[in-house]
Amino acid sequence: MIAVIDYGVGNLFSLLSSLNYVGLNTKLTNDIEEIKNAKGIILPGVGAFRDAIGNLEKYGLKETLISEAKKGKPFLGICLGMQMLFEKSYEYGEYEGLGLINGTVEEIKKYIPENFDLKIPHMGWNSLIINERFKDDKILKDVDNNEYVYYVHSYFAKTDMKNIVTYSEYGTKIPGIVKNENVYGMQFHPEKSGDTGLKLLKNWGELVK
Repeated sequence: MIAVIDYGVGNLFSLLSSLNYVGLNTKLTNDIEEIKNAKGIILPGVGAFRDAIGNLEKYGLKETLISEAKKGKPFLGICLGMQMLFEKSYEYGEYEGLGLINGTVEEIKKYIPENFDLKIPHMGWNSLIINERFKDDKILKDVDNNEYVYYVHSYFAKTDMKNIVTYSEYGTKIPGIVKNENVYGMQFHPEKSGDTGLKLLKNWGELVK
């Protein structure tokens, strides 16, 4: 069973439907024992970083998630769930993340040159550029360079290229998929990204033993 973390942030119907469609056995839960016994963990999320990380702490989940990830359990953060994998966020303040991947979460518009007429939030379809060092990563099985995925976000991860599996260009490099050993993150919404998103979810699911 794969534990999809339920901590009161966002409508998860589309994500759960997509996970079911690709054949993954999932359960929406915030029960610590179920999370510890799960074979993999998915941390979804939409909204504000402060509220999300606060809810993880309120439900007593933060330390459990860190501990299970550090044991080597397959872990996937999606959208805001990906952003929480990093050390710190500067969204409307300064907040500590899970610290599973080195880097910070910062406002996109601060890194877009002034002469670029790009709207924030970064919203819509954008192509994924594969980082050459990860071209053989199992998460990218049957995924070609420049396939399109769907983003909705105003903040992004600032991290080293050694952690970036794929990125998109939007005035700056927007990490699309990140990785640190057993921990993956997807900034875009795979459940809204058509066949490409389904392939990526299926590929991650195949890492869960």
